[in-house]
Amino acid sequence: MAVPPAYALIATDLDGTLLRADDTVSDRSLAALERVARAGARHLVVTGRPAPRVRPLLDTLGCTGLAVCGQGAQVYDAGADRMLWSVRLDRELAETALGKIEAEVGQVYAAVDQDGVDGLTLIEPGYLMPHPTLPAVRVGRRDDLWREPISKVLLRHQTLSDDALASIARSAVGSLATVTMSGPGTVELQPCGVTKATGLALAADHLGLAADRALAFGDMPNDIPMFDWAGRGVAMANAHPELKAVADEVTTSNEDDGIAVVLERLFPAD
Repeated sequence: MAVPPAYALIATDLDGTLLRADDTVSDRSLAALERVARAGARHLVVTGRPAPRVRPLLDTLGCTGLAVCGQGAQVYDAGADRMLWSVRLDRELAETALGKIEAEVGQVYAAVDQDGVDGLTLIEPGYLMPHPTLPAVRVGRRDDLWREPISKVLLRHQTLSDDALASIARSAVGSLATVTMSGPGTVELQPCGVTKATGLALAADHLGLAADRALAFGDMPNDIPMFDWAGRGVAMANAHPELKAVADEVTTSNEDDGIAVVLERLFPAD
């Protein structure tokens, strides 16, 4: 009788974790994920990217099941191309939160991810996309950001570091929204109480999988709630110090197949 794998759920962030700098997944990482599937474990992408920006990557990975997108605000069914669950960020609260942040730090530049499987990423004048390969639509003024329901707001500041902007934003926003930092140049506002952990927990429950048999990989502070939820958290060598501080293990970098290094150890070849 085959021995069941130690972990039944493998949760991976994308940017800075599974993806290399050129937005590709290495052959070694793909092969390691195939080992996971053959062993009967499930792989779930858990990313800050909204569902429409994740679909091409899911195709590359051969994922036809669930994916957790939008920092946990969306649980997306790739096979059916529909949202299993989603939470919107109230647009009036978002505007109020932006005003409170700008009262503390001066002008920020904002973008939004619209809700839904075909939602757009809208950017106001002055906002620079941290991932220039991701499609975005530039609008003429900030008011245009709020014309359709949104899942989150992305913020940038001309001079403040991401850490400083995130810290000030948390103090200014309070309970209006959850503030996360998910990558270089990526400070975000999302619905209050929504994190990668809340989305992952919903997806795992839908699949009948428990937290104690989940293995999570990440690189940024927005992955901390996911590490808290999962049975084990593995940070990449290139991870933010805050995530490394709470990780159970630190692997090699995303450029050096850090996920594959761990999965090859835990899921031996057939």
